[in-house]
Amino acid sequence: MADQFVAHLATVPLFAQCTPADLAEIARFVDQIDVEEGRQLVIEGEAGNEAFVVVDGRATVTREGAEVAEIGPGAVFGEMALIDRVPRNATVTASTPMSLLVIGKREFSGLLDESASFRGSIMAALADRVRQKDLELYG
Repeated sequence: MADQFVAHLATVPLFAQCTPADLAEIARFVDQIDVEEGRQLVIEGEAGNEAFVVVDGRATVTREGAEVAEIGPGAVFGEMALIDRVPRNATVTASTPMSLLVIGKREFSGLLDESASFRGSIMAALADRVRQKDLELYG
C-alpha cells in the first residue's frame, strides 16, 4: 500500500520538490479513508488536526457560506491550519464520494522539522498560492 501512496504523492504539486525518500517517509504517515457525498471534511473556524490529499472524487470549498472553489484529485487542503495553528479558514464538503490520504498534525510537524525538501516543497507551494492570489488581485 505504501508504494501506491508514494506514487500518488509524487503527482501532487504540494510535494513536487520532495525526494523519493521524502515521499516514502510521508507515505509511512498517511492513512487512506473513503467518505460519502455530503460529509464535511473540515469546518471553517474549527481547529485543524489533519491535512488531506484528494485521491479520487470532488469537494466544494465554502467561506462564510459562499462557494469559493471546487477541488478534485491531487488537491491538498487543511495543511495551512497545521502550519500556523490558526482555525480553518474554509469548510470543505465532499460533493461526491471521495478517497483521501490523511496526515495528522504531529506527523506533519515532524516531517517539517526533519526534512528540508519537504519544508521547501511546502514553502514553495504556499508561495505559489500567494503569487496566484496577487495576480488575481493586482493583475
